[in-house]
Amino acid sequence: MSARVLIVDDLFPNVKLLETKLSLEYFDVIAAMNGPDAIAICEKGLCDIVLLDVMMPGMDGFEVCRRLKNNPVTAHLPVVMVTALDQPADRLRGLDAGADDFLTKPIDDTALFTRVRSLVRLKAVTDELRSRAMASRDFGIGDPLAIATAETGQNADILLVDDRASSAERLATALSQHHSVTVETDPHQALVRATEGSFELALVSLDLKDFDGLRLCSQLRSLDRTRNIPVIMMAEAHDRGRIIRGLDFGVHDYLMRPIDRNELIARVRTQVRRRRFSEVLRGAVQASMELAITDGLTGLHNRRYLDNHLAALFSEAVLRQRPVSALMLDIDRFKSINDTYGHEAGDEVLKAFADRIRTHTRGIDIVARYGGEEIVIILPDAGVEGAHTIAERIRERIEEVPFSIQRDTRSVAVTVSIGVAARNAEDAGPADMLKRADAALYRAKAEGRNRVVAAAA
Repeated sequence: MSARVLIVDDLFPNVKLLETKLSLEYFDVIAAMNGPDAIAICEKGLCDIVLLDVMMPGMDGFEVCRRLKNNPVTAHLPVVMVTALDQPADRLRGLDAGADDFLTKPIDDTALFTRVRSLVRLKAVTDELRSRAMASRDFGIGDPLAIATAETGQNADILLVDDRASSAERLATALSQHHSVTVETDPHQALVRATEGSFELALVSLDLKDFDGLRLCSQLRSLDRTRNIPVIMMAEAHDRGRIIRGLDFGVHDYLMRPIDRNELIARVRTQVRRRRFSEVLRGAVQASMELAITDGLTGLHNRRYLDNHLAALFSEAVLRQRPVSALMLDIDRFKSINDTYGHEAGDEVLKAFADRIRTHTRGIDIVARYGGEEIVIILPDAGVEGAHTIAERIRERIEEVPFSIQRDTRSVAVTVSIGVAARNAEDAGPADMLKRADAALYRAKAEGRNRVVAAAA
């Protein structure tokens, strides 16, 4: 997978060395010699990953990373800190600033390419979510990037898979200050727990007794129920090859034993924040999709949804030579409710009206607010007689119980008129059927309201 890599280093030889290595692996490389230039490049969206030197004059790498991760525009960018510092305290400082990983000088080529590819893959998924989530702002949901960036990464449900009792106890104790930790020694049971639970991160020891921990990581990454859970490998010095393989197939991070307590806490926080960042974006995407096809007041489908789906449903009915019917519903004298009790009371009636209709329709039916107080119901596999029966049942349900208004302090009697039409062989499309249903509704109104009228065949 190719990507645009930003190298940030104040020493030109270091930039050229990394540029040469990455270019040979078909990465596009750009460079910045200081922190402010690097931030400007990132804010313009010109890179996919940042290789950031720590020791720079003026603004050091820690400060650059902190600014990138605290900015909603750049928080999603993976940042790998490149440093000669290899003490746990140095790594902790970088992780606290938001770094996604470290590469220690002199840089190992395999570690460089593996880490860059792994983080670029994760970013590609996030980018897709970001672009879709931004549409949610048009629906007044708020800025999902700002919400996601504010996430702290604390109070997560964590699954710890380790069959070394002393190790598991020490790790669980360290994490329990900020998270809820479930310890599992059996890898088979761990997979069951992961699929049935709601964990936000899994820590997996690679050196489980009589079981390959890397296989468990692979299973967690491949199953639908667990593939969005971040996985951190816990490895020994001799596990280098397996670490690289794990990163290749999508494991998110790793810790080397003996595990430093502070680094453990920081890396867990980083992965939980990243997961929640993605979850916020997914939620925004889902909310915007629902708003695009849902009427905000009644919760029914809107006119756009009806128009987009009715043609396909009608064509299928023609192809299969199956019936399909339409009900056109209109609340009787709805204007008088608004005029007498106010528009808020009218909204209460419309919401309750929609709720009652839902109880008398099937999952395969399309129920949509057509405009104002009019609702259209499309009934697949229902002829005119069956549709008439359903319409009459809805009419009775609306009439028999008054509607509560003004926060349940008053009630008002409501009735509905309904026009019914079924597909005819002569119909050029669903518009013809809806036109007949509308004409039948008009007749129901003219004949005294609170009735069901079927269009002539």
